[in-house]
Amino acid sequence: MWQSSPPGSIYDYIRVASFSIGADGLIEQWSRRAAGLFGMAADEAIGRDPVEAFMPAELRSDGHRRVGEILDGKEWTGLVPFRMPGEGGAHGLAEVYVMPSETADGDRAALCIVVDVRALRRIETDLAASQAIFGQSPFGFVLFGTDFTVVRANQRFATVFGGAADDHRGRTVDDYLPGPEAERLGATLKRVMETGESVTDLQLVGPTPGGTGRRHWSMNLYRVHSGAGRPVGVAGLATDVTRRHIAAREAASARRNLALLNEASARIGNSLDLETTARELLDVAVPGFCDLATVDLYQGLLTGEEAAPGSWAPAHRESAGGSAELRRVAHASAVADALPTAVAGSGPPGPDDLPPALGSVHRFPFGSPCAIALRSGQVEAVPGDDMGFVQSTLAVPMVAHDTVVGLVQFSRTKGSEPFGERDRVLATELAARAAVCIDNARLYRREHERALILQRSLLPPGDPEAAGLDIACRYLPGNTATEVGGDWFDVIELPGHRTALVVGDVMGRGLRAAVAMGELRTAVRTLALLDLEPAEVLSALDEVARGLGSPGGGERSEGLGGSGGAQWPSRAAQKSREADLSEVYLATCVYAVYDPVTRRCTFANAGHLPPAVVEPGRPARLIDVPPGMPLGVGGEPFEEVEVELAENALLTLYTDGLVESRDQPLDEGLDALRAVLTGPQMPLEDACDFVLSTLETRHGEDDIALLMARIQGLPGEAVGDWTLPREPRSVGRARELARSQLMAWDLDDLVDTTELLVSELVTNALRYGEGEIRLRLLRDRTLVCEVWDAGLVQPRRRRARDTDEGGRGLQLVGLLSAAWGARRTPRGKTVWFELALPTGAPAAELSVEQLLSMY
Repeated sequence: MWQSSPPGSIYDYIRVASFSIGADGLIEQWSRRAAGLFGMAADEAIGRDPVEAFMPAELRSDGHRRVGEILDGKEWTGLVPFRMPGEGGAHGLAEVYVMPSETADGDRAALCIVVDVRALRRIETDLAASQAIFGQSPFGFVLFGTDFTVVRANQRFATVFGGAADDHRGRTVDDYLPGPEAERLGATLKRVMETGESVTDLQLVGPTPGGTGRRHWSMNLYRVHSGAGRPVGVAGLATDVTRRHIAAREAASARRNLALLNEASARIGNSLDLETTARELLDVAVPGFCDLATVDLYQGLLTGEEAAPGSWAPAHRESAGGSAELRRVAHASAVADALPTAVAGSGPPGPDDLPPALGSVHRFPFGSPCAIALRSGQVEAVPGDDMGFVQSTLAVPMVAHDTVVGLVQFSRTKGSEPFGERDRVLATELAARAAVCIDNARLYRREHERALILQRSLLPPGDPEAAGLDIACRYLPGNTATEVGGDWFDVIELPGHRTALVVGDVMGRGLRAAVAMGELRTAVRTLALLDLEPAEVLSALDEVARGLGSPGGGERSEGLGGSGGAQWPSRAAQKSREADLSEVYLATCVYAVYDPVTRRCTFANAGHLPPAVVEPGRPARLIDVPPGMPLGVGGEPFEEVEVELAENALLTLYTDGLVESRDQPLDEGLDALRAVLTGPQMPLEDACDFVLSTLETRHGEDDIALLMARIQGLPGEAVGDWTLPREPRSVGRARELARSQLMAWDLDDLVDTTELLVSELVTNALRYGEGEIRLRLLRDRTLVCEVWDAGLVQPRRRRARDTDEGGRGLQLVGLLSAAWGARRTPRGKTVWFELALPTGAPAAELSVEQLLSMY
């Protein structure tokens, strides 16, 4: 088959020329390549002596001899210098192969084949360099032909894929890579061949020959052209980047783990609720770390047991039947329609062994990996099962302060990367962080419950009741975390159906303020029972507060001096400590005593905000009570203000948290309070809620105590009031008045007892008192009898001797009454007793022991 040599063929590079010499030693034929090589046209060369035409003068004699030998029939090969055309007379070197021949006439001739030695050496150098690069390259080098079969591969490529380099000729990409990767590489080769655009860092994945490991390659592809620019194939340079890929994957895993830990630090523990903390852990772990996850906490921890619920040591918490009781508090899944976890702790779940439902209480089987993890405090790997879709699970105990509080299970489904050692470390760290937060939440809940018990014990239980008053109250702590503070209110029943209303505010917040508040509240109740005037109560309370706030002398420092003796703190430090201690017990307080008979209220104020009152048909106003100094300061007397309140008036006592905040000055807050109180009349409970919801209370900045009382004085028909002269017959008159009043009130069952006790009190007033006598009967929730006189000597209950004819009156009053007592008044004293209203049941009779106790 004849075809023309394409441009850029090997002959163009080698520059082979030919010419012939006749029997006369002259040139007979001259090829075009010879003309190009020697720079002489055929008409110039034919007929000339080649030695004279091309060889230098000093070599011509030897040249003629050689030509003679050739014409005698001797072959010859050698290097012949010649003058190069167009290069300023420069000499070239040609390799000449001379073959003897014969003409048609039988004469001797010669055919000369000439090669430019310089071009030949250049080709040899290029081939050697190409072979060195191709054969000695540390990278796999392969050349695909235009049909995308391997034309040539180097030894490095053959080492990776097996066999010798020549064995790979004719192979295709399907012989090296799995289907999808082979299709991708084939498409890339076709694109490079068609467009000529190179491709760099083409990532390919495939198994090694005869192995199961996965290898990663980076391949650079470019199109190869002939000298004439014709595409002849695609060259590929392949680099094994498996190690680099593994390192990059580990670096990415490390970055992911650090990001997860950073996210865990920010998101876990934002709540002091156990279940919320567990859910926060799973929000971080799924799907960033695993596909499925669950959290189980010990039931004892959730129910508030004091003992450590998951301590490793106590064996009584474990039994042959399984682990201690746990409750599933959270689960999360990144897989649609998946169970909370496919591994319940002991192999694949069967029909009767489904994973525990959220909120259920369960036990892990004793020998299960989960139970072992709880006992040992170490991570246990739970392998996946063939039936399910979980590839592997890590059972991680949640350990806080050497105490196991629960278990978290991280699971990855089939198709995900299995857990590695780095994952075990991360899982342990995530569980530990959550465990610390859960343990903190447990401790907080315990302290919170104790603080609530303390706070509730210091406030009036239920809805306070008082004669002539409808009362509603609210308490809102400024510290929403502990729900305790230093504000308080109290409603104290006083003799004569009077009521003491107290609102106070200890400076400071939290548990210390609550403790100080409790001490002051107890002192107030104690002083109130002495039936002192409001100003006297605050003066005595001020002394109590100063005693509570005193540090009780200097405190020793824990450090030791150089001489080994105790080192006393500096005076400045001691003053600072004393200031801190006394600041806790500085308090403000308003104390009011309301008399439902007269509807008069007496106020005394120790640095507190003024009470507010709203009378029907009139705007709210603040009662002008001299504020005085806060409790604990001392040195200043307290003043009293007595105010007569209208029927259905609304009295409001409050603390500064209701009307003052960082964004609202006190004056603006007081104006807002008056505006709210002036609003439409409503039930008292609704009025409390309306005030709190309408005012800008800034709840969380300060505690708020609110006490509202609607004035409802005793009606005139519920009061009997008489003045008796100081004479013996007043005793009988007092009995008659009492009998008549009780009969009018339909209290016949109390007539005999009341007559007896009134007779005793009036007799004592005549015998030991001074001035005229006043008798008053009050009927409300109980019956109260009061006997007033001008004497200052308080009655004293004593035990009479067997021979005494008297001295048993007050003992009789104490036995027959529900309560009795005496109090000072501005102009004398009042002795009173109280009887419960009849309920229809027969009255209890005095026992023999009670009667004998009077003798």
